[in-house]
Amino acid sequence: MSLEVSIHSWPGSYYINNEKRWASGILSLTRTTLRFTSEEKQENLTSLRLSRIMEIKMESSSLIFSALTVLEQGNIKHWFGSLRPCRTTVFHVLVHFWRERLLSPTEPQGAEAPLSKGQELISLISGAQRRLEDTGKVLNHQGEQFDNMIQGLDKIESDLSVADKLLSELECPSWWPFGKLPWKSHQEAKSEAAAKVPYTKGSGNGQKVILSIPAVISRVGNSENMKPGSLMVSVSSLEVRDANGQLLHCFEKEEVDDIHVHNPYEISVRQRFIGKPDICFRVLSARMTEALSVLEMQYKKKVEITRDYAAFQATLATTPGSPEGGGNIWSAGHGKDIDVPVEVPAGELTQLQLQVLQPTVTEAEAQELKQMLQQLKNLALEAETELERQDEALDLLSCSTDHTTMNINRHTSRMRKLL
Repeated sequence: MSLEVSIHSWPGSYYINNEKRWASGILSLTRTTLRFTSEEKQENLTSLRLSRIMEIKMESSSLIFSALTVLEQGNIKHWFGSLRPCRTTVFHVLVHFWRERLLSPTEPQGAEAPLSKGQELISLISGAQRRLEDTGKVLNHQGEQFDNMIQGLDKIESDLSVADKLLSELECPSWWPFGKLPWKSHQEAKSEAAAKVPYTKGSGNGQKVILSIPAVISRVGNSENMKPGSLMVSVSSLEVRDANGQLLHCFEKEEVDDIHVHNPYEISVRQRFIGKPDICFRVLSARMTEALSVLEMQYKKKVEITRDYAAFQATLATTPGSPEGGGNIWSAGHGKDIDVPVEVPAGELTQLQLQVLQPTVTEAEAQELKQMLQQLKNLALEAETELERQDEALDLLSCSTDHTTMNINRHTSRMRKLL
């Protein structure tokens, strides 16, 4: 019997075709399977691997109303009815996880061909290397933007110098024999003081998006209205969007009160208010583990692990060959290694024990890991150098912006007096 804990479950009924009757029970979705357990005998009536599902539809007939059908390989159709809270909610969740499982490049190959420890390490480091390369490209593009901004500010400074000379000519024309104009002297100090006020306007709506994942979204308290959408994590906010990309709600970073992690695939984000209801969204995604590591770094003390998450930790720890285990701090980890007693005589070792005694990482895999780690080190050093250069560019950009803003405010004030 499968030891996997369900990601989500719904009460409903299942049509047993050979007995021509409906059986009530619980429809459960796990990481790799969809199963239905009867309510009376607690027996597993059907269990479908997500990778074998060909189609999920909402159907009805003259005898069956508001049913959900799942077509399995071999043209075997399974009917599920009376699903609560509603059929549409179950449909959106199942379709999301089914599609993500089909699109996932790490689809498990089954217990008969497990990956070795060396292959798992190579896969993890390869993913980290791709992510670091993407980060390097973003940093490079960001550095180019900083350089362009500095060049633009230099040009603005040059234009402001020309404008300063022209304004001086207008304020003190050659035909005025007494130096400064009479209305300038008593207002000059006031205008310069106003120009030195720090510029505190916002920098605009453009935000750097760190990560965007497809998800199924619902507001807490309205679980019947679960719809497909996306969760977007940016530098300063969390955005919840619908399937068309329309913004449902934007949680500013300082406005997020807590993020509850219910399991590796489901979180809830809450913003509290005084005198009116809180805003809380529940987000369910097959790729949530990608976002959790980012959220943990950004929000730290606001991320809370619920008791439900411990069930996934215990389950994955006791499930050998789990595709979700290892490499990610939000995965529950590996199964326990099996220790073979070294004092057993060599002649009494079975074939299985001989396989266990073999090194878990071969020489070729170790050499490949060494090369990949060296590449990761080089990429990290290049990223560190680029970040240091961009820090210096930001300091220069900040000083130049403040100086340019002060000059523009001063010139604006002088032009207003001339009008």
